[in-house]
Amino acid sequence: MIIVLKKNDFTSVHLYLWSMKKFLTLLLFFSAFWMFSQQKFSREISFINDNDLYVSVVRDRYYSNGLFLNYRYLSENKKESIEKRIFQWQIGHKMYTPNRPNVTSIDEHDRPFAGYLYGNFGITNVYKTNKILTTSIDIGVLGENAFGKELQDFIHKIYGFKLGTGWEYQIKNALAVNFGAEYSSFIGKDSSGMYDISWVNSANFGTIFTDISTGFYGRIGLKPLQKLANSIAFKTNLNNENTNDVREIESFIFIKPTVRYAFYDATIQGSFLNLGSPVVKELIPLVFNVEIGLKFTANRFHFAYVFNYNTSQSEGLKYTYGNKFGTIAVHYLLH
Repeated sequence: MIIVLKKNDFTSVHLYLWSMKKFLTLLLFFSAFWMFSQQKFSREISFINDNDLYVSVVRDRYYSNGLFLNYRYLSENKKESIEKRIFQWQIGHKMYTPNRPNVTSIDEHDRPFAGYLYGNFGITNVYKTNKILTTSIDIGVLGENAFGKELQDFIHKIYGFKLGTGWEYQIKNALAVNFGAEYSSFIGKDSSGMYDISWVNSANFGTIFTDISTGFYGRIGLKPLQKLANSIAFKTNLNNENTNDVREIESFIFIKPTVRYAFYDATIQGSFLNLGSPVVKELIPLVFNVEIGLKFTANRFHFAYVFNYNTSQSEGLKYTYGNKFGTIAVHYLLH
C-alpha cells in the first residue's frame, strides 16, 4: 500500500517533529538542572515582575507593571511552637494607567494614572501546626515622587513602544504607610501526595490600601509535593542547622482563587492625605481574583510564571470584563 502525503500533511509532520524536538530539548535542560545534592540554604534573593505584556503584546492598561526586589533570610533563633521564622526586605514599585498609556484628554481617563514606590519589611512565622502567619509594613510614596512616568518611559523605550501621555493628571503625592498580614492553613492532600489544598487569607490597612481577602491555594504536583513548611509555594523553603528539612526538588502547577473586599484604594480614589487629584474614581468593593501558574526548582534557582485575572476594581472603566497580567519570578538561594 502506498500512502501519498499532501503538502499540508508534510507541514503538519514537520511542525510535530519540530515541537517534539523543542520539548525534548527543554526536558533535558530542566532535568540537568534538577540533578543536585540536597543542601540547606538560609538566604534568598529574588526578582519579580508583573506586566500585562506577559499575557498580551497589545494590552497595556489598569495595573500596568510591578517590579519587586526581595532579600529573605532565616532567623537563627528557635522557638518551641515555631518551626521557622523568616525575615524579608523588599523594594517595590507598582504602576497604574487608564485603558491605554496614551490618553491626552482628561475626559478619557477611565482610571487614574498612579505610581507607588515603597520599601517593605516582613516577618513570616511558620508554625508546627501547618499554619503560616506573615506580618509586614510598607513605607513609601504615592504620586509623582514615585517616578511612575519615568519608569514607564524607560520600559517603553526598551520595547520600542510609544511614550505615555497623560501623567500630568496622575494621583497627587502622598505618604504611604501600610500594614499587611497573610495567614495560610493547610487543609489536606490526597494519598499520593500529588495534590493538596490550603486556605489563604490576607488583610491590608493604611494610607494606600485597606482590604481583606480569602480563598484557596491548590497544587497539582509534577512530582510529590513538599509540605507547607518547606515549599516554594509558601516561601518557606529556607533551612539552616536548626531545621529538620533540606532543599528539595519541586515542580507543580497551582491555582489560587480568592475574593477580596476593598474599603479603600488610594491609587483609584486618591489619598485622603492630599486631596484634589484631578482624576479619581469610585471603588468597586468586591473583586474576584484568580492566579494560575507553574513553579519549579532548578539547582539553586526556582522560577515561576503566573497568569493573573481580576474583575473590575473601579467604576466607569472602558473595559468592564476584568484585567489580565502575567508574573515572572526568579529566585536564587544563598548559604
